[in-house]
Amino acid sequence: MADELWRRGAGELAALIRDKQVSSVEVVQAHLDRIEAVNGPVNAVTVTLADEALAAARDADSRPPSGPLHGVPFTIKENLDVVGSATTNGVPAFVDALPPLDAPVVERMKAAGAIPLARTNLPEMALRIATDNPLRGRTCNPWDLTRCSGGSSGGEGAALATGMTPIGLGNDIGGSLRNPAFCNGIASIKPTHGRVPMASSLPPIDPMAAAQLMATDGPMARRVADVRLGLEVLNGRHVRDPRSVDSPLDGPEPATRVAALVTDLAMPAPFVEAVRAAGAALEADGWKVVETSPPDIEMVNLIWVSMMQLGVADLVPILGHVMTPEALSLIEALMAFEAPGPAPRTP
Repeated sequence: MADELWRRGAGELAALIRDKQVSSVEVVQAHLDRIEAVNGPVNAVTVTLADEALAAARDADSRPPSGPLHGVPFTIKENLDVVGSATTNGVPAFVDALPPLDAPVVERMKAAGAIPLARTNLPEMALRIATDNPLRGRTCNPWDLTRCSGGSSGGEGAALATGMTPIGLGNDIGGSLRNPAFCNGIASIKPTHGRVPMASSLPPIDPMAAAQLMATDGPMARRVADVRLGLEVLNGRHVRDPRSVDSPLDGPEPATRVAALVTDLAMPAPFVEAVRAAGAALEADGWKVVETSPPDIEMVNLIWVSMMQLGVADLVPILGHVMTPEALSLIEALMAFEAPGPAPRTP
């Protein structure tokens, strides 16, 4: 079984450890071996925390289970604080930025019994949807090394897809949890803002306004059930994030009606076919599927860009000192973008 442990999901591994069918040390070592075997060409994992993880696994094996992820390893994107590991944000200037406190999401994973295993790659300052930076290099798509792994949580997505980790942590302001899930064939969710707390113990303590309004940390996994388990662990108010709230995950049974967003959107034909295939699967399971288009989708996109412009504008003088010219050119393009005016009204 040990050779196949890296194929298992986080919840399944937790059950195996809880029932003493395997040890936490075996699980952690299986994933460390998997990282050693496959990470090279993919370059998803940037730093392994092998000694610390194995020590934590031995401790987990020596006592009763302490939470729903007891003894299960997890990985963490390099813009989330982990005590003993630099929060590099993918830039050389922050290679020694050691945080004094864990991020709330890391703290909660540890409290659930999970064990930090490794750090994963991201673009510079998490500001692109392709994962590459001058400190760690490019993360390749594990299904085709010539293609993009997505971003900004692209390292996490690729690490999950290749079995280097059963569950991980990323974040999202405009697709950074969802885009890597799409690119790598894994699962994630952008939690409703405020459901999962965010905080850093490194300056700037207060993030840009756009991040305060739209960014969120969240779980990533190969299985939807593990994303749900991760969200249960991460959910709820935290004293370090005044925007965070307690909000139940359970509620009334949903109506078996779902919207398939395919009409009036500029999506390539294969994307539309994939959405319709998902709709057909839901229909076969008793759901009613309605093809529609979200209202004012173009306006939503323009508002998002405007909010990002306001937030990034304050950071441009700082970013110029730590980011490469190639990455800065994308920031400059964002700042130069001018939204089209409203369409003329028909008399």
